[in-house]
Formats: sequence, structure tokens, C-alpha cells
Amino acid sequence: MPRISEKGLYMPSSPIRKLAPYAEAAKRKGRKVYHLNIGQPDIPTPQVALDAIKNCKANIVEYGHSAGNESYRRGLAQYYQNLGISISCEDILITGGGSEAILFSFMACFNPGDEVIIPEPFYANYWAYAIEAGVNVKPITSSIDSDFALPPVEAFERLITPKTKGVFISNPNNPTGCLYSKADLERLAVVIKKYDLYLFCDEAYREFCYDGEQSYSAMQLQGLEDHIVLIDSVSKRYSMCGARVGAIISKNRDVLAASLKFGQARLCPPFYGQIAALAALATPAAYFEEVHREYVSRRNFMVDELNRIEGVYCPRPKGAFYAMARLPIDNSDKLAQWLLEEFSYKNQTVMVAPATGFYFTLGLGLSEVRLAYVLNIDDLRSAVECLKEALKIYPNRI
Repeated sequence: MPRISEKGLYMPSSPIRKLAPYAEAAKRKGRKVYHLNIGQPDIPTPQVALDAIKNCKANIVEYGHSAGNESYRRGLAQYYQNLGISISCEDILITGGGSEAILFSFMACFNPGDEVIIPEPFYANYWAYAIEAGVNVKPITSSIDSDFALPPVEAFERLITPKTKGVFISNPNNPTGCLYSKADLERLAVVIKKYDLYLFCDEAYREFCYDGEQSYSAMQLQGLEDHIVLIDSVSKRYSMCGARVGAIISKNRDVLAASLKFGQARLCPPFYGQIAALAALATPAAYFEEVHREYVSRRNFMVDELNRIEGVYCPRPKGAFYAMARLPIDNSDKLAQWLLEEFSYKNQTVMVAPATGFYFTLGLGLSEVRLAYVLNIDDLRSAVECLKEALKIYPNRI
């Protein structure tokens, strides 16, 4: 039988989805599974977006512009201008979700063997995109003991080699919920400029900032116009994960032109997704205000309840809708599988994401899990209760 490629062998499986067969088996046994493992909000998609799809009168679902519909690019540019970020539709390339935006920008900016520095823990798929593009990840570790604060610039500088070509951050951060400040980004900008690097910034969770905090965009950094590659997405902002519409935003026209060449792999962004995304730009402010209140309530409830459990520590995230928790366990992968295969409380269990999948450095995250507070508070209450009871009897508790 022919062998698959080394790249195919080396590609990591999704740490978020690899436990799905165990969850499905638990459900076949009649158990209720509370999904805290994946960032799929239960928040309704804005009605204006749903209506736009329903009312679409197109007779042909045709190819669109490879860079994305001009109407949507102009609308998205206006969205950024309303945030005080001066960009035009020419600075935007629409992609099939934020995932494609990262992959295309990696392939446009890196040669095989180049290095990108990423604070860990990080969204696991970043590593997968790096492998696809032939890029080597250099992790820089942040710690739960400092609530996953951005490491000091000196730590970044120690990792820079002649092969280093970029730094990648997400802000607010997935999986930690950490929110990097303007001062954090300005300190990092000094390193970017000093070593002539790219700064990739995934800002998919921009709208989800709490406790009076606001997200400071990398596009607001001065003097780095040709260095910034911003990743955008409608998935979380409008609870439209299945629309698969994202964007690469940059003042560096060479990056956009090269990325567009890689767009031949998909010819054009999704037809209906762009219709929904354009309409979603008209989402009323009241929608976001309600969503914000809901997530704050969920975060406060889940974090407070987790920290009441003996041996558990969970920092209070400032953004996104994830929290990382340290548990009194030996191995988060074993716990996650055990919860689905062997544990049941009131015929219910909980699905968590082992933190090992978010660390690049082998051996880190063994006692940590990522929890997405994307369920309503009643379900969160039941999920946390399940986890509390599970930790009482988990055979490898420490």
C-alpha cells in the first residue's frame, strides 16, 4: 500500500475534537454530555444575518471575487474605521474563516524552515497551519501562576535566531482568556521593529472584553504598518462559526498579493457566508450589550464555582470565553477520556479540552484543562457539579 506523506504523519490531530468518539459513545449510553471543550457559542446568530440569507434572491450561486466581495470588504473597512483604525477595502483579503487567513498568511510570509514565536499555551491549530506551511514553531511559555501574562520582551529576544521571521499572538487569547494591554503590545512592537519581523495577531475575540477593559488592536501600533498581519473572523463575533468567513488585514500589499495567489486553492470565499457577514455588520449595539452581560455572568459563575473546589485554581479571564483551570490530577488527557468513558453523575458527564493540546512544549499542561463558558448558566451549574463530583473519585487525583 502506498505511504502517506511525512507531513501527513506529522500533522497533529485536533486536541479539541479527538475525544468526540468517546462523547458519542457516552451519548449512546443515554448520558447527557456538557460540552465545555469547544468554542461553539449557544448565542443566537444576529437576526439580520439570518434574514439576509433567507431573503437572498440569487438565481445562481456563482463564483465571487477571489479577494472577497467588494461590498463586504468596504463594509468591513468601515467597521474598522468606526474603531479608529484607518484601513480601506484594499487592505483586506476575505478568506474561508480565520483558519484559512492564518494558513495563507503563513505561506505568504514564511519560507520552509523559517521560525515563528508563539506564546504558549496557544490555539492548537496554529501548530497545524505552521506544519502545512513548513514553518517551525518556537514556543515561549506563559504560566497559570501569572495568569498567563505575556512574557517579557527579553524572553522573546532570547528565542530569536537568523531563521526567526515572525511573532504570533491572539488577543484576547484563546485558550487562556488573557487580554494583552496597549503597553504589552507596544513593548512587543519594539522587538518586532528591532529585528524586522512580522507580527501576526488573531483578534477574533475582540468584542469579548470584560471588567471595563477594551481590546487594543495591533493595527493601532504606530510605525509598524508593513509588519502587521491581522487575522479577523465572523465566527465568534456574530456566533456564525459555520459561515466560514474570515479576513487577512494588512497595510503590506505584498503580503495580501501573495496570499491571494494561495487563494487559488478555494477560488473564492463562501457565497452565502459573505452575504451573512455583510448583513451582520448592521447588528445593533443592543445585541452585543446583551451578549456581553451574558458572558460576564457565565464567566463569573464558572470561575467562582471552580475556585470553590478543593485543589482547583482558575484565573479570571479578561477576554474571549475560555478559562484555563489547574486541577489536582496527574494527566488531563486521561481525565478527559475517563470523564466520558467511565464517569457518570446523575446520568450526566462533562467534556473538557486537555491543556496538553494547547502547549507545544512536551510535558506542560498535564494538570490543566481549557473550559469554554459557552453554555447557559443552568447547564454550566450542572457541568461544574459533574466535574466537582468527578474529582472526588478520579482514581489518579493528586
